Amino acid sequence: MSKDCWEDPAAFSGDVCMLSEEAIHLRDCLFLLWSQHVYWTRMVIMGIAFDLPDLEPTTNRLLRNASDFARLFCRFYGNEIASEFGRLMKDHLVIAAELVQAAKAGNTKAAADAEKRWYANGDEIVCFLNHINPYWSVKHMRAMWFKHSELTKAEAVATLTKKYTRSIEIFNQVEKEALMMANDFANGIICQFSL
Repeated sequence: MSKDCWEDPAAFSGDVCMLSEEAIHLRDCLFLLWSQHVYWTRMVIMGIAFDLPDLEPTTNRLLRNASDFARLFCRFYGNEIASEFGRLMKDHLVIAAELVQAAKAGNTKAAADAEKRWYANGDEIVCFLNHINPYWSVKHMRAMWFKHSELTKAEAVATLTKKYTRSIEIFNQVEKEALMMANDFANGIICQFSL
């Protein structure tokens, strides 16, 4: 059984070093954004699975996550790059919801199409990130992004098939992966901008 970060600080990737106040703030912001990303995604999955009455406002709040990421990116990369990243992230979220809805409806053709577009979007995000920051390697970012997608899909499948304990177990992995992604995003920006 793997240890959680509070039991084993080495559970996070990256070296331990002294960080500037600006770097700590950046890391905190990215941890918050990635945490919100996975929590609101889970709430949308639940909303779709159980036809919850708050699905629309929950979805709207999840989509705000893309704009929040864009605002943070704007500080380092400017409006044009930040807007493009926000668009890619929004597409990632919208396609994921389409995938869950198709799976719930038992529409395997639509689900397969959504999954194909979702992974293509993931590849687009990975290449975009590497283009704007050389510290985000394509190989590492792709492995990380696809792991995130695989876990999110598994979480949705477990929920839709009423394997709720399994869904929670997978979400624990989703949460841990998201925090590792936040750490890697922060490390890349810290290195690129010498924060």
